[in-house]
Amino acid sequence: MGTETGTRAAGAGPVRVLDVSGADYRRAFELFLAGTDEKPLTHARLGEVVAGLDHRRLLLDVGAGEGRTTAYLAQYFERTVAVEPSAAMREKLRLACPGALVLADPVDRAEPPGPADLVHLSHVLYYVRPADWLPTVRRVLDWVAPGGTLLVVLQNPESPCMRMAAHFTGVRYDLRPLAERLAAPDPDRVAPGCTYALEALDLHYRTDRLDEAVDVAEFMINVADLATMDPLPERAELAAYVERHFARPDGGYAIGHTQDMLTVRRSPR
Repeated sequence: MGTETGTRAAGAGPVRVLDVSGADYRRAFELFLAGTDEKPLTHARLGEVVAGLDHRRLLLDVGAGEGRTTAYLAQYFERTVAVEPSAAMREKLRLACPGALVLADPVDRAEPPGPADLVHLSHVLYYVRPADWLPTVRRVLDWVAPGGTLLVVLQNPESPCMRMAAHFTGVRYDLRPLAERLAAPDPDRVAPGCTYALEALDLHYRTDRLDEAVDVAEFMINVADLATMDPLPERAELAAYVERHFARPDGGYAIGHTQDMLTVRRSPR
């Protein structure tokens, strides 16, 4: 890719801090969704989890976003409750899941109407202080019905996406210590008798265009709180990183974003 093309793709100045309610975030998110294999692969795995449930009375999707995954899961359940603090996301969520009860409170203040057979907590912990991960997940686990399942989804710390975020921001998320702490003996545990499993789903974003790859890379590193960074990384540096690490020999770009899925199954009693 020539220097002139790379310069156009990078733009001038620092990377943008993307507000989840803003147009730039929504555009980058749509670019990401258009080029990733995340939905078909994760939906297939989620379908297997649903098939293994004893009951399918209530689905609780915490951090439901624009509702595509919520809508996929909702078809298997009698009732659906979705928690989504972003007003912009809730607009799309209500269109995707018109029958769902939508709660606008964040996870630390949400009050679902009852225990759920499946609780889906996907990509929410980025927005929770690491010190609060354990009490947050324990609180959410209390919303799981006996015999039900909690799924916690987050970027794998060794994925190319997360290595890029760590390179530019110093931030790297990891579910493994949380899984170990949840599974450790604890007489005060909210839900004793749980079983725990951690697996990885190998996912990729692909595009033929450098400018789109850079915009999506910018979206990906916004998992860190860029508003607290001074100075921000330059977009030209991000474009150079994308060229160096994600260009494919046959043309185009591929950014791996492997996700970890922590499955917590509560005892039926």
